[in-house]
Amino acid sequence: MSKNQLDALKENTVVVADTGDFESIKAYSPRDATTNPTLIYKAVQMPEYKHLLDKAVAENKDGSVKGIVDHLLILFGKEILNIIPGRVSTEVDAHLSFDTPGTIEKARYLIKLYEENGIGKDRVLIKIASTWEGIKAAEVLEKEGIHCNLTLMFSLAQAVACAEAGATLISPFVGRIMDWFKASTGKEYHGAEDPGVLSVRSIYEYYKKFGHKTEIMGASFRNIGEIQELAGCDLLTISPQLLEELKNNTNPLERKLSPDMAKSSKVEKLEITENTFRWHLNDDAMATEKLSQGIRVFAQDIDKLEAKIQEML
Repeated sequence: MSKNQLDALKENTVVVADTGDFESIKAYSPRDATTNPTLIYKAVQMPEYKHLLDKAVAENKDGSVKGIVDHLLILFGKEILNIIPGRVSTEVDAHLSFDTPGTIEKARYLIKLYEENGIGKDRVLIKIASTWEGIKAAEVLEKEGIHCNLTLMFSLAQAVACAEAGATLISPFVGRIMDWFKASTGKEYHGAEDPGVLSVRSIYEYYKKFGHKTEIMGASFRNIGEIQELAGCDLLTISPQLLEELKNNTNPLERKLSPDMAKSSKVEKLEITENTFRWHLNDDAMATEKLSQGIRVFAQDIDKLEAKIQEML
């Protein structure tokens, strides 16, 4: 029997489940899992997760809504870690995206809650928006042994700053980049010409060529063509629907990214300071718009989650 593309992908790439739904995670045997406020908000609307919300309310002694959200994130993370062998990504409140001390404080608090639940920090990635302030927070946290996943990444400048800060992992958003170009040009993109694929490829080549240890996890896919073009990337975080499509596809899967190929790439070294970071980001309309929009959407979903909890109380 020929191998399916999900199994073939797992040979060179760590597959991560992009969901807060435990049943979906069980079905595809990923190594890691990522959550975000949108996924948690969706999950708590499902009757099978109501007990976690009830538990978060009961466990949070001070009774504040923000405290309940923090406990809820940990309870979801803990349940996910019972299913997977690897790490779970838990997101810092997007309202802190431009607040370095606030992000550091929240990350330490989330890790403390995990430790109180018997989970060591090696199994947790703290997800932080890759703003300049977020990257500076990650730099401090990584020195304390708190591993970070820098998310909402749309440009090489963000990726280079994260690597130089010693971030454990980055999540460049493939589909959201493609969405922007499709909306602005009216053109359909496929396969290797997809701008989101090209963005991750350039980051991968830069990291491997200049010896950066930070792992690259492609995220936010719109179709399996984008995933096929990034086969060989360090990690890919994939929704249950696309995991199912890969599982049902038995065509051969070619490895498209490898460290050896990257070493011969023509990519030039970028000098990143706060000034050059802000300039590169400002100069890239897509990255500027998608980063701002991503922060707004995650912040809105935290607000919706808090409103839902307030209703329950």
